[in-house]
Amino acid sequence: MYLPGGRRVDIRDVPDPEPGRGQVVVEMRASTICGSDLRAIYREHLGEGPEAYQDVIGGHEPCGQVVAVGAEVERIRVGDRVVVYHISGCGQCDECHRGYQISCTSPRRAAYGWQRDGGHADLLLAEERDLVPLPDSLTFLDGACVACGFATAYEALCRVAVQGGEQVLITGLGPVGLAAGMLASAMGSPWVVGTDPSPDRRALARDLGAVDVAVEGAADEGDDELHDLLGDGAEVTVDCSGAGVAQLTALRHTRRHGRCALVGEGGTLTVDVSEVLIHRQLTVHGSWVAPTWRMTELLERLARWDLHPERVVTDRFALADAARAYEVADGGARGKVGIVRD
Repeated sequence: MYLPGGRRVDIRDVPDPEPGRGQVVVEMRASTICGSDLRAIYREHLGEGPEAYQDVIGGHEPCGQVVAVGAEVERIRVGDRVVVYHISGCGQCDECHRGYQISCTSPRRAAYGWQRDGGHADLLLAEERDLVPLPDSLTFLDGACVACGFATAYEALCRVAVQGGEQVLITGLGPVGLAAGMLASAMGSPWVVGTDPSPDRRALARDLGAVDVAVEGAADEGDDELHDLLGDGAEVTVDCSGAGVAQLTALRHTRRHGRCALVGEGGTLTVDVSEVLIHRQLTVHGSWVAPTWRMTELLERLARWDLHPERVVTDRFALADAARAYEVADGGARGKVGIVRD
């Protein structure tokens, strides 16, 4: 399945991939749709550099079962259930050594679904080093949700070092915001507040138990609704919207000496640095996806917590219905949309 732009989906027949040295073939069981796919590929091809779409099979949130392995594959076996870390780095630069292939500085860096074939297919050719084991208690759809969205949310919460007993504010209740809310509760927050302008998304967040309360939110410093809910602010805030107004809401409602993570891509933020950041002594993190070791840690903890990310998936489609799947995801009123195989 290819994404030629202009909100179109192109289903093509292609030869089955053959694994080379250090490579495996994964039969796709689930491949979910990410907001970045919509923003930078489906609507129009906007990306440059790491977000440049190279007319490859789409889908950068793949999960499945290994059906073939190439020469010199040592860790992975046929039959293994795996999540695909969706960026294949060079393996040599400092970022790759840290596990942050997302930030690989080599021109050889290639993201699945962006510069190399992704998960919206029957079979995916992957590098062995990009595969993370999926615990038996988690479903393939759970794994697909972790491949990008849940891992991104978890990394942000780890960056801000959320602790038990701390209040958390999530701005933007799309799939990543839902993930952040669910994980914040699992990590010990007793009070998670979410904001989103969409009443449908607010209702979904409440119904899923991703947040304790969801409100429309505003950047106005005198927003009484958020003040009533959070008092002097939340110790931890996470923006998952990528919208400047919501980013400012998160910063303004971070308690003094608190921590804020900016996760949502896009948007332009204008802020009074002295008033909002310096005088209130905030720590602000930019957080981009997660390293492979953090994804492994998250999968282990999800199994321990008996927490299933697939709860955020509201719509499931077969690969043949991928065009409809992207239409639903682009509507912006639902949760996660998955392309699944029985």
